[in-house]
Amino acid sequence: MENSTATANNKTIAAAFGYESLQHEIDKITYGSHLSNSVCGLAVRHAETGELLYAKNADYGITPASSLKILTAAAALETLGADHRFSTAVLMDGTIDQGILKGNLYLRGQGDPTLRKSDLDDFAASLSKRGIRKVDGDLVGDDTWFDAARLSPGISQEDESYYYAARISALNLSPNADFDTGSIKVDVKPSRIGRPVKVMLAAGSAFMEVDNRAVTVSKNKANTLLIERKAGTNKIIITGNAPLGSSGTKDWISVPDPTAYAIYNFQLALAESGITFSGTSNTLDGKVPETAQLLVSKKSMPLQKLLVPFLKLSNNSHAEVLAKEMGKAVYEDGSWNSGLRVMREFLSSLGLDESRWIFEDASGMSHTNKVTASELTKLLYSVRFRPWFPHFSNGLPLAGAPGRLAGGTLRKRFKTGAAQKNAAAKTGTLTGVSSLSGYAKTKDGEWLIFTFLTQDFITPTVPAIDRLVEAIAQSKKM
Repeated sequence: MENSTATANNKTIAAAFGYESLQHEIDKITYGSHLSNSVCGLAVRHAETGELLYAKNADYGITPASSLKILTAAAALETLGADHRFSTAVLMDGTIDQGILKGNLYLRGQGDPTLRKSDLDDFAASLSKRGIRKVDGDLVGDDTWFDAARLSPGISQEDESYYYAARISALNLSPNADFDTGSIKVDVKPSRIGRPVKVMLAAGSAFMEVDNRAVTVSKNKANTLLIERKAGTNKIIITGNAPLGSSGTKDWISVPDPTAYAIYNFQLALAESGITFSGTSNTLDGKVPETAQLLVSKKSMPLQKLLVPFLKLSNNSHAEVLAKEMGKAVYEDGSWNSGLRVMREFLSSLGLDESRWIFEDASGMSHTNKVTASELTKLLYSVRFRPWFPHFSNGLPLAGAPGRLAGGTLRKRFKTGAAQKNAAAKTGTLTGVSSLSGYAKTKDGEWLIFTFLTQDFITPTVPAIDRLVEAIAQSKKM
């Protein structure tokens, strides 16, 4: 629905809509800021008609970073449905005789990224109420709902130990209400001068090994604390200095084997409920037999609610779980290949140019991912007419709104000005990459769609991007 005067590689404005002054303001910001020293693609459309109002390098493929999650969220809503829930269940393949389960106990995961230790506690309490006091068999974790691939291709070794690059499994645990699945919180604080720092982890984190090399130093010294996990191991290494009186540092570290970590925590929960295992019992991976009997299960929040922490906080693990879940739903294959195939087919179903979208993950972590500003705005236009659009738009970070689950990644931006709470958009950040893509309301009360993609910059482009959004919010028809 592009205006015949609009070409995606040249800046243009649709005079019929009276936005000539906005064109001049965007030009002014673009050429008078760090955008002029970066590779950038800019596009603005009218939200009601899809008319292209402004374009600069809008057909040039640029790394979108987490702006790619716009596609992931939309495809998931279309494919899985707004009411889709993930399931986790406990089953047995034996009988219960005088409080003894004579058989194996299974914990089966089906991708729930919101599963927490408290849910495992509830499972254990339910088994205890059924009279189970001992298991004379193995404790088996079933993660076969998804394939065995744990990391998407774009994850580098230096990222692999942190929560934003957590391993993906159908059986996983989250440490907090942000649902950073597959990670644990490590809190480090000073102790006494010359002594090792204090390291605090959740009880179930004993699954990990801590190598504490950090020491407490005097107040006038710099805080140089660093927390990381040695690649390919369960060893957390803590180095550096913690000044006395400082708050220390904290980080969320990925676990090397999410399935084993979930089983470890379930075993803890069972022990806390007074349920023991025989001396010959083992904990292992496996698949629930078809004849197994369901004991207790739990469903996650629906997808429409999961979109809030997913999009507002730009949760990478949620994106990759959704991709595998889409593959499972459509092709009975919980893999990245099948999930990304579903996402590409969704683009085609909307009439978008699939060739303009290059992605090897669903989160935007890979620098190999490329998309054009024009295509992203077309997607944002198309989804406005889907029945699930209110859920999608509700998940987008709201400019300048306080609170993690309101403003999300935009809560510290647009604290003043016309764009405050009048723009909702998905951020994207990687080394040398900044993007913002979403909707903004003008002074006339009209909604415009925008995508601003930047890469290969030396000086950050976020201030200029924010000025562009503010220009849209301040604009009025001539």
